[in-house]
Amino acid sequence: MCTRFVYHGSDIITGFNFDIDLSVWTHKIIKEKDRFCIGILRTDGIWHSYHGVNRNGNAGTLLYVHGNTSGAYSDDDNCITISDLTERFIKAQISFDEVLNIAETKKIVYAQDATMQAMLSDMNGNTLIIEPGIGYREERGKYSLITNYSLIKPESTKAFIVPGDNRYEEALHFLEGHKNKFSVSDAFKLLYTVRQVGEWGTRVSFVYSANEGAVYYTENHDFGNIRRLTFSAS
Repeated sequence: MCTRFVYHGSDIITGFNFDIDLSVWTHKIIKEKDRFCIGILRTDGIWHSYHGVNRNGNAGTLLYVHGNTSGAYSDDDNCITISDLTERFIKAQISFDEVLNIAETKKIVYAQDATMQAMLSDMNGNTLIIEPGIGYREERGKYSLITNYSLIKPESTKAFIVPGDNRYEEALHFLEGHKNKFSVSDAFKLLYTVRQVGEWGTRVSFVYSANEGAVYYTENHDFGNIRRLTFSAS
């Protein structure tokens, strides 16, 4: 259960609530001079960067989604996993345009052990939604928003909507209520509104300001204790 958005105003603001079951996933915050990310410990013993921001403004997040057979993992040379693509983007190994080219020329599939969809954005607010087995969509509006259900083919995940889960509707209402001015503070108000508690609680919330080149973050929905990380200059 996660929520991710990008807002195009006087500043490009991206926000993310990382909601996981601690009995399933092991995570930690990783802070480097060029990158802020939520590291996920995988079976290969490596902490992978599947949710985070690079100093160059590349921001990527993976969100759990009920999978479809068309997006099933494959090791075919013409396939790339959504997890590998997202991690490479966060590490600035590929640009936004290169991601678009990959989406156009390769089949994007799930990882071997998880079905996820992604939202990727850059410092200019260019935003891409990728849903393995379904397709991809470049977002061009004032804001972009995604949770744990398909946006491109909503009927494919409609049966899996959790009763009472109105995070998307609440976040959408919040975003629609703003015009050109949308601040880091506004972003955290949105993330607070859609925070989760309990088994699938919000473990990390972060907001990136392109104007500031900075990430603000907090852990375990402690919105009274927000920290700031500014990336080193090139």
